[in-house]
Amino acid sequence: MAQGSLLEPRVRPGQSLLEASDPYVAFARTLQFFNPAPAYVPFVSPLAHIESSASLGADVTIFAHVFIGENTKIGNRTALLPGVVLAEGAEVGDDCVLHPHVVVRERCRIGDRVILHAGVVIGSDGFGYAGAGDQRVKIPQVGIVELEDDVEIGANTTIDRATLGRTVIGRGTKIDNLVQIAHNVTIGENSIIAAQVGIAGSTQVGRDVTLAGQVGVVNHIKIGDGARIGPQSGVPSSVPPGAFLSGGIGAAPHHEWLKVMTLLPKLPQLWNSVRSLEKKLGQLVTGGGKER
Repeated sequence: MAQGSLLEPRVRPGQSLLEASDPYVAFARTLQFFNPAPAYVPFVSPLAHIESSASLGADVTIFAHVFIGENTKIGNRTALLPGVVLAEGAEVGDDCVLHPHVVVRERCRIGDRVILHAGVVIGSDGFGYAGAGDQRVKIPQVGIVELEDDVEIGANTTIDRATLGRTVIGRGTKIDNLVQIAHNVTIGENSIIAAQVGIAGSTQVGRDVTLAGQVGVVNHIKIGDGARIGPQSGVPSSVPPGAFLSGGIGAAPHHEWLKVMTLLPKLPQLWNSVRSLEKKLGQLVTGGGKER
């Protein structure tokens, strides 16, 4: 770079310059270096309730008012903060952190290095009823939820247990706050699900998929690997791999949606022009009839 160029980095005395091919990733890693995750001192509070049949790994941290049910399994170095509930048969892997008031229901399985933020509910009943009116019959939800390794889930998100089989969140997927994932949904590895997304039952979401804020997805469809869905989009049908959709209800290809958004402010003027042309056309037709 030429000496004195406007593009040349200026480093003041006592400062250092960090060059990186991906500055945002470098920024994140730098923050992690100077602000490491809390290291929990291993201990078990006497105010926690732990059933005798529960299995605790080495160096676990269990705070006051945690409830650990029968036949549960907790991995090594996992921390359960106040108010966590692990129901009968639940399994939590190694190096996990479950923040206050997380609930993991019966037989659900949590992998290694999973972070669940405050108020997350794993394995609540799926929303299933047969019949109508006062004759509705609840369909028992007898499946489980399985979170694979390195998943992180934001506060007050709920993931329903399967009616039969499993609801699965793939390895490395990150889910924001206030997300609802219904029964028998599967989400592939390394996907990103932003706040207030709702995914209806038995939908299959591929790997590396991004669902932006307030996306709504209907049931029994497939969203292909690498697809991206823009904010507040309704997804009524299956999405091919690599697609980029946006535009509210009935999401459309992104470039088409951009054209529509460009035209929207012009609609009142266009409407007035059309009405004016219709009026003139009507006058011409009427006038032409008189001449004949």
